[in-house]
Amino acid sequence: MVPIWKQQARPGNGPVIWDYHVILLHVPSEGQSFIYDLDSILPFPCPFDIHREDALKSDDDIHPQFRRKFRVVHADSYLKNFASDRSSMKDPSGNWREPPPVYPCIETGDSKMNLSDFISMDPEVGWGAVCTLSLYSVSAVKTAQPDARMWNGRSSRI
Repeated sequence: MVPIWKQQARPGNGPVIWDYHVILLHVPSEGQSFIYDLDSILPFPCPFDIHREDALKSDDDIHPQFRRKFRVVHADSYLKNFASDRSSMKDPSGNWREPPPVYPCIETGDSKMNLSDFISMDPEVGWGAVCTLSLYSVSAVKTAQPDARMWNGRSSRI
């Protein structure tokens, strides 16, 4: 579960508790980095430091079971490997919880559904690297290896 503040789903000062949440971090070779969060009420795009401070806040006052981890996946790996048949958007009866996007499902040559590999915080599963909130920074993201599995101050290569 991921508490995130400044979300459209909950105006005011409280967080939204997501089961998972996807954002894009654009880190240019020079200049300011930006977060693209389609669910945020913060500026779009939002400077990384503002998003980190206002939307993610600190883990200091969060119960340990809700302390955030992040799976950082480089764009090329995400585009090559991500697949979703949207089954996660259906209730147990098979009905849509919310209307699905109008565009086709995303598939790869190897998979029709691997969302669980992307949202898992097990560093041995999926693509990219798993990091804690305290290590989630632009400089850390820039130095993370695209094929690193765990990111807790050091990278272990697969």
